[in-house]
Amino acid sequence: MDNNAKIIDNLSNFGTVFTLGTFDGVHLGHQKIIRKIVNDGQDINAKSVVFTFFPHPKSVLTSSEIIKTINTIDERIALLKKFGIDLVHVQEFTQEFSNLEAEDFVKTYLVDTFHVKKVIIGYDHKFGKNRSATIHDLENFGKKHHFEVEQISVEETNHLAVSSSRIRQAISNGNIEEANMLLGYTYFFSGKVIQGNQLGRTIGFPTANIFVEENYKLLPKHGVYIVKSTIEQKVYYGLMNIGVKPTVNGVQESIEVHFLNLDKDLYHCTLKIEVISFIRNEQKFESIEALKQQINADKQYALRFLNK
Repeated sequence: MDNNAKIIDNLSNFGTVFTLGTFDGVHLGHQKIIRKIVNDGQDINAKSVVFTFFPHPKSVLTSSEIIKTINTIDERIALLKKFGIDLVHVQEFTQEFSNLEAEDFVKTYLVDTFHVKKVIIGYDHKFGKNRSATIHDLENFGKKHHFEVEQISVEETNHLAVSSSRIRQAISNGNIEEANMLLGYTYFFSGKVIQGNQLGRTIGFPTANIFVEENYKLLPKHGVYIVKSTIEQKVYYGLMNIGVKPTVNGVQESIEVHFLNLDKDLYHCTLKIEVISFIRNEQKFESIEALKQQINADKQYALRFLNK
């Protein structure tokens, strides 16, 4: 039996402090709510629970687009656990689930499954079918089913001025430092090192070609970035190019990392790449020689940046 199943089995003994939401990015604003849930849970000897959704509700309700998210679902769970949450419940978000009436949701999940003692929620949170239920409805359900409701105030939320959509915009625009500041940690992605076209090796800059399996994971805009990765417990810095390699008339998007001071076969390794800073846009050079010179200049820039 996994740890989550054990916790669920014991919830009727403990009760829970509960919140729900998409929590994409698990950013500084989310972290504030998480700290409150964890601390309040410890104060009343209850388990802390985050009820989250996958796929992103907008992807289901507006079928015209896949919503690219800051974290994959596995990354989101790991971050929530890292910040101290006892149990992360991932609810598959379907049309059927979206049609669940608010009171049915409260009875089925909050009361019968999670034995809620306290719910902490954002001031503007709406839930249930057509997102018709508000904080006031939740307070009425709380009176009926004997749980406390606390809302995060509008002042507190606005003061943070942090939102997942703002961070997604920053990553999409290459504003990595802004994204990292709002996240409270370094934006990252993970992928397996696969066989590339070996161009980097032939021009003196061997690269790890990284394949990200999850097509809904938000990646930065095309360009060159300073990155880092921990390989066998040691941190290595590098240059990442994400794009289509226009100098050699490429068409397919690829992610390539040239690690500084690392000469090691990384094929089939899964690497976590943390993105530190944007250097420049991807561009087409008139020759391979011009490309080499630019990569050299990028490398010198990265070394100066890292020395600072």
